[in-house]
Amino acid sequence: MKFSKNIKFNFLTTEEQERYQKHLTLKEIGNEGQLKLKNSSVICIGAGGLGSSVLIYLAAAGIGKIGIADNDFVEKSNLQRQIIHETNTIGNLKIDSAKKRIKRLNPNIEVITFNKRITSKNVIEIIKEFDIVCDCSDNFGTRYLINDACLILNKPLVFGSVQGFEGQVSVFNLYENSPNLRDLLPESPVQNAIPSCAEYGVMGVSTGLIGILQVNEIIKIILKKGETLNGKILVFNLLDINMKKLHLKSDPVNKKIKNLSEFEDFYYDDGCTEKNIEIESINAIEFNSLYKSKPNRILLIDVRENKEFSNSSIEGSVSIPLSNLKQESDLKFIQKMSLMKEVFTICQTGKRSEKASKILSKFKIQSKSIEGGIEKVKKIFSN
Repeated sequence: MKFSKNIKFNFLTTEEQERYQKHLTLKEIGNEGQLKLKNSSVICIGAGGLGSSVLIYLAAAGIGKIGIADNDFVEKSNLQRQIIHETNTIGNLKIDSAKKRIKRLNPNIEVITFNKRITSKNVIEIIKEFDIVCDCSDNFGTRYLINDACLILNKPLVFGSVQGFEGQVSVFNLYENSPNLRDLLPESPVQNAIPSCAEYGVMGVSTGLIGILQVNEIIKIILKKGETLNGKILVFNLLDINMKKLHLKSDPVNKKIKNLSEFEDFYYDDGCTEKNIEIESINAIEFNSLYKSKPNRILLIDVRENKEFSNSSIEGSVSIPLSNLKQESDLKFIQKMSLMKEVFTICQTGKRSEKASKILSKFKIQSKSIEGGIEKVKKIFSN
């Protein structure tokens, strides 16, 4: 575990002394501890249910620099548990809504936002400048990605997850011999074995409680006080008011992560919000006919990465990588063009384009995913 040695602040202002008065009277914190919090940095991956309470209490505690990474928009169905957002922020980016809320709560803090979906290509760059990473994501692919990035950068990871009335909290990678997510779950659970959101739902207060427990672990790590959940996972059931603590053992094999690109497919996760969305698709032969007869009536969105698009693409296609698809500017462009043209999504083999069409469907944009992707289409074009 490595913390920044750059001490930016060596005193508390009069306003801060008044604001953190109840911290300063605690012998475990005091002036020295509050300065540690002020000089620390934490990034929260996800500004949803868990992220809401995490961000609010990080800001209230006086964490000096807080990062927020999320590329989703606020929806009405979020408000039952995502208390950092409000009715008047529906439709806004979650990072913007969250930043405004915590800056109103504590103007002294620095807040850095990342309007990006966390991927193997950007995760290292995003988290490297923060002391502690807090995982508030909602799918296994992202959880493993964050875990592996923290292993590579040797950063402590505070893990939290919620399902129904039950939640789990743990601290991974705190010390050299600490366990990580792969010690808890060596293999990603089979998607078919995981209930959909509609099937299990989430009790709003469950995310609040687990998020608060995550912040509690973060504060103890920064202050180096008390007993953390290093090597342990706390399981809390709100329905039965039952709590148990399980012990984890570290296996050196699970620390041998050197290159995130080796696990690209492992990190891929449809996410529960998109699993049950039905989309239209079109085969390569049918698309070829439309492309030749009505080229001006087609908006073809290539959702591969920029490098893939540069190497090979279909004439007239527009490059919008899947990782950028939820950006407001791109969505507005697609919505505007969809009024005049029929929208198609394409990738290399058809998998990413399916996900892209599901995302567009959430934003009321109709599109068709091209089966077999660019590989199939180019074969048809060449015949």
